[in-house]
Amino acid sequence: MPELAYDVSKADNYAQEGDKRTFRQNAEAILKGEQPDYYFDIMSAAVIIPDPHFVSCSIPKDGQLHVDPWGVTRCFHPTAPGAHPVINDETKVVKDIELWKEQFIVPPVEGLDWSKAKEVADKVDRDAKYVCLFSSTGLFERSHFAMGMEDALCNYLEEPELMAEFLECVADWKIRYIHEAAKQVHPDMIFYQDDWGSKQNLFLPPSVWRELIKPLHTKIVEAAHEEGMLFLHHADCICEPIVEDMCEMGIDVWSDAIPQNNLKKILEICDGRMAIKGGLDCPALDSDDIPEEKVIEAVHELIDTYCPYGHFFPALTNAALYNSPRNDKIVKAELLKYGREWAQAHPIA
Repeated sequence: MPELAYDVSKADNYAQEGDKRTFRQNAEAILKGEQPDYYFDIMSAAVIIPDPHFVSCSIPKDGQLHVDPWGVTRCFHPTAPGAHPVINDETKVVKDIELWKEQFIVPPVEGLDWSKAKEVADKVDRDAKYVCLFSSTGLFERSHFAMGMEDALCNYLEEPELMAEFLECVADWKIRYIHEAAKQVHPDMIFYQDDWGSKQNLFLPPSVWRELIKPLHTKIVEAAHEEGMLFLHHADCICEPIVEDMCEMGIDVWSDAIPQNNLKKILEICDGRMAIKGGLDCPALDSDDIPEEKVIEAVHELIDTYCPYGHFFPALTNAALYNSPRNDKIVKAELLKYGREWAQAHPIA
C-alpha cells in the first residue's frame, strides 16, 4: 500500500503545513472560480453541529426498530451505511392522503435544547471551517418516509392538490427550523439531503417535480440564503433533467453528483452558477479486490476530467467506501494529493 500523503481525518484548519489558505478559504476560491491551492471535498471544510433535531432523529446501530420524532419506524443494521425506514401497513404514518392532517406527525421547532450545538459551534474558527447544519429527509424523502414509496408516487400523480398541502407543511417546518438554527448558532452552511431519483432516472416526471417540489424547495433555499448559509444539496442520483432548475433555485453546490449523470454537460450548463461535488463512482471502487493502482487511476481521471471546468469539488459520492476501508484511505489521500498537484500545474488565468 502506498504511503498516504495526507489523511483528511487528522486535518485541523489547513490541509498542509505552510498553506496560506484555510479549508474554508480554499473552498470559497473554488466556489468563486478563483485559483485554489488544491481541489478537494468541500465537506473537509465543514463541522456538522449536533443540533437537537439531528440528535433526536439519530438511532442506535443495533438492527432494532426505533420510532423517530416524525413517527417513522426506522432500523439501522450493523452492516448498513445508514438508518432506513421500515414501512408496512402497520408502521405507515400517513395511511390515507385524505387524512394526512390527522395522521402526519410534525415535531416541534421551538423550545429545544441547543446547548450541545452551541458548544461545538463556539469552538469552530469560522475563518477556517464552516459551521454546518445537517438537514436530512427533504420534501420528497419525507413524503415516502411518511406514506411509503408506492403510496407517495401514486399520490403525486393522483392527488396533487393534497400532496401540495402535505409538502407545504414539511417545507414550512424546514424553513422555521432554518431560522431557529440561525437564531441559536448562526450556521454558515446547510447540508440538505433529498434524493430525487435513482441511479437510472428521476422518481417523478420533471413536470410533476416542477409543479410540486420546485416552488417549495426554492423557498427553503431562499430561507437558508436569508440567514447567510451556503446551500449544499445532497442527491446521489440522476438529476440531469432538472439541473437548470437546480441552478434557478439558487442551490450553491450539488453534492455527491454521481457519474451516471453527464457531468461534463452539466458543468457547462451550470457555468459557475452551481458548483458540483462528487463524481467518483463509489461502487466501482468499494472492494478490496480492486487493485490499488486502479483506485489511484480513478482519482486522477476524475480530477483530469472535471477540474478543468472549474467550480468542481472532486470527491466520493458517499461519505466513505464502507466495504473497503483500505481503498477509502487511498482515495481520500490521493484526492487531495493529486488535487494539489493539478491545481499547481493548471493555474487559472
